[in-house]
Order: sequence, then C-alpha cells, then structure tokens
Amino acid sequence: MGGKLPVISGKRVIQVLQRAGFVIERIVGSHHVLVHPGDLSRTVTVPLHGNRDLKPGTLRSIIRQAGFTVEEFLDLL
Repeated sequence: MGGKLPVISGKRVIQVLQRAGFVIERIVGSHHVLVHPGDLSRTVTVPLHGNRDLKPGTLRSIIRQAGFTVEEFLDLL
C-alpha cells in the first residue's frame, strides 16, 4: 500500500466518502458511521472532533474500511 497520506480532517474525509457514494447511517457521539448502499459490508467510522486533522494510522484504517487503496482515495480528493 504505497502513496503518501495527506493531512486531512474528518470533515473532509466524510465529504470525500459521500462523493464516492457513502451515506451517513448514524452519528454516535463524535463518530459518524457511513455505509455504501451498494455494499452494506463497507461500513466506515470517521471520528469528527472539530476541524482537527486525523492521525495517519486512523486515516489509513478509514481508507481500508472503505475498500479503497491509498491511490484510489487520493484520486477522490
């Protein structure tokens, strides 16, 4: 899994995932749970703590949960 991860906020990640077809299923505290209607096994949890940037490991986990490679995610930005 190559590619350099960008510095990005949870809010921006949610926007990117929504553009890729994900929809917000529910919000639990500061965590937004998104699912892809075409494949309900693609469930992604995104922490949203104001405009704070996500840590690289958290972003990598979100990308993996969404079923993307880093390169595919970067293309969606």
